Amino acid sequence: MELMEFGWTGEKISRIGLGLWQISDAWGLTDYNAAKKVIETAYELGVTFYDTAIVYGDGLSEEYLGRVIKELGIRDNIFIASKIPGEYLARDDVYRAVELSRRRLGVDVIDLMQVHWPPLWHNIPTCEYMKVLENLVHHGIVRYIGLSDFPVELIDSARACLGYTDIASIQIRYNLVERDAEKEIIPYAVANDLVIIPWSPLAKGALTGKYTPDNLPEFEDVRRKEPIFHPSNFREVYKLVKVLEEVGEKYGKKPAQIALNWIIAAYPNILPIPGAKNPDQIKVNVGSVGWRLSYEDWFKIDQVSREVIIRRVIL
Repeated sequence: MELMEFGWTGEKISRIGLGLWQISDAWGLTDYNAAKKVIETAYELGVTFYDTAIVYGDGLSEEYLGRVIKELGIRDNIFIASKIPGEYLARDDVYRAVELSRRRLGVDVIDLMQVHWPPLWHNIPTCEYMKVLENLVHHGIVRYIGLSDFPVELIDSARACLGYTDIASIQIRYNLVERDAEKEIIPYAVANDLVIIPWSPLAKGALTGKYTPDNLPEFEDVRRKEPIFHPSNFREVYKLVKVLEEVGEKYGKKPAQIALNWIIAAYPNILPIPGAKNPDQIKVNVGSVGWRLSYEDWFKIDQVSREVIIRRVIL
């Protein structure tokens, strides 16, 4: 497994992580043994970064990850990231939420605790929850702090609240057909040596080559109302998928592996966290690292990608 440094922390982690949103009713992976096989396969293939969240399955994702860690005895070899939702950011709620996360995960320390999204509907001051997280770092309950789905203005405000540490990462929605993060957030992260953690790096499966404009099933998960899979949008997405297939033939790689490798080559300090619902998908994801696209192929994909526009207001 290719390794990378986790930004300014100096931590060595796998070049690709495993997102665990799929362990939830939202995605349908709720059987423990099936979830265990996914995590176990990822670990066997060298994945050391595991991203979960309190809201994934209302704690089920954290619980399952914790059980697997205990059964395999791998705590000392992996980096655990979790997230607190915006609803839980009042001072006392942060302490309680982190404690419950520790219990579900069965660990003494959470490596990276991220704010999942700002408390937009609850009027909680930014410094209130950031200072609590910093206090948890001081007490050794959390090692590093991250932000997820924050605009640059709030990232700046959050960092200004911290006295003796800094955030280590910014998690964002980012893939070849959803590139708005390149306008402000990614340049900010690069300039400040913050790790960029793209979630949905395969656009919820749209870039895997599994689907075509004539084969868009009625999804029974979070993709049911996803604009990317609206036929008018997916016809444009599929033009890019065909290029990923074409380039993949040169490298003996699948479209998903080309899409993930493109992200890794795009910026320094970038750590995609694709999900997986079975061991075969893990194997595909891991096969996206340890090699690089040529600049010519990277640029070709870049140009086609820029022509794809995802419209969220469908006429």
